[in-house]
Amino acid sequence: MKLIVGLGNPGAKYARNRHNIGFMAVDQIAADHGFSPWRSKFQGQIAEGRFGSTKITLLKPETFMNLSGQSVGEAMRYLKLSPEDIIVFHDEIDLAPGKVRLKTGGGHAGHNGLRSIHGHIGPDYDRVRLGVGHPGHKDAVPGYVLRDFPKADADWLDDEMRGIGDGIEHLIAGDGGKFLNAIALRVAPPRSSTSKPKPKPDTPEPAPVEDTRSAMQKLVDRFR
Repeated sequence: MKLIVGLGNPGAKYARNRHNIGFMAVDQIAADHGFSPWRSKFQGQIAEGRFGSTKITLLKPETFMNLSGQSVGEAMRYLKLSPEDIIVFHDEIDLAPGKVRLKTGGGHAGHNGLRSIHGHIGPDYDRVRLGVGHPGHKDAVPGYVLRDFPKADADWLDDEMRGIGDGIEHLIAGDGGKFLNAIALRVAPPRSSTSKPKPKPDTPEPAPVEDTRSAMQKLVDRFR
């Protein structure tokens, strides 16, 4: 069994915030793969489904970001899981928008949601780091992550979410490379081969060779 957690803040006012990209990811997984309707449990919202023989519980903590660990810890204990069975999707300011990276264990890098989870279950869980970019100065970070994605980000964000839905089964199976590739195919699809190849430059005709034969020689050559 796996517990997949999306981090964010509850309520419509936060729904499109950069900080809520984790919520967006688990919503996409639930919608794409026919999970059960969301319901209240573990101080959050859960949806249930399967990938093959692996049972999956999706969790969106409703404790607000800074207390996410309360919800995650309660779910882990109730479901009798270990930190190694947990995957957390979260926003990452140290990655450019549209970039996705995987990480297991390690520090929380100042992310308050991860900090709270560390405090309740330790650091040994898997993370999917979803890049949202950096505002340029650390003092601007709180306001930046609590603002909505601009309209200009709509295309790559939609592609990234679709890629997560495409690839999640690979991540559950332990193949992180195929998961990331599924996202890359959506965010930066290969160019089609329908474009015409560039024409090769024309090969110049050889310059005419001057005929230096005498009139007599031309006549002789003509009747050979």
